[in-house]
Amino acid sequence: MTSHRKPQGTVLLTGFEPFGGDQTNPSWEAVRQLDGAIVEGHRIAARRLPVAFGESVRELRAHIDALRPEMVLCVAQAGGRSLLSIERVAINIDDARIVDNLGAQPIDIPIVEGGPAAYFGNLPIKAMLAAVRAAGIPAEISQTAGTYVCNHVFYGLMHALSEPGHVGVRGGFIHIPYSPAQAERHPGAASLATDSVVQALRVAMQTALATSVDRRIAGGAEH
Repeated sequence: MTSHRKPQGTVLLTGFEPFGGDQTNPSWEAVRQLDGAIVEGHRIAARRLPVAFGESVRELRAHIDALRPEMVLCVAQAGGRSLLSIERVAINIDDARIVDNLGAQPIDIPIVEGGPAAYFGNLPIKAMLAAVRAAGIPAEISQTAGTYVCNHVFYGLMHALSEPGHVGVRGGFIHIPYSPAQAERHPGAASLATDSVVQALRVAMQTALATSVDRRIAGGAEH
């Protein structure tokens, strides 16, 4: 649902550029459709991040400094996943299976030397999960954001928000499956239509902005 109230703040919503030989990235294709939208009295500012260790977080920090958002939600493609995945935790390690778009492939390198082993996102992930599912979109809580650029950005985001000057700013991360067009090139892979992703992100942001105390519902995993 879109609010018609005068915007009271900003939400920074990010997607990623294409990588791994694809010509598009469904995270950016969905995120860019929400640029300028008003959700729960906040204006959405969509920005595209590079799939590059280091540079992605530098650009994210620059957007945070420029926009001074009240909330940041980063979105990324996770080919092979079948559900929209609301991430719980980011870990302090880069361990790249493939090179990034600048040719870097860090292996077993801390994202922040001497930083905490992990950061939890501070969005109401259980309330977001319930709301997205209620909208008819398959979703889950994910216990790992991987060790590629996605996790790098999630950890970098939460590290930035832990610093003075960002008190009260909340942040989180969502992974989405392939788009239908991508899934055609990956037999057996699940996909999620862009329209459904856009709807899910709108619902997730609305819920996060309206929820101060998260719901206590099961969302764990056995493995």
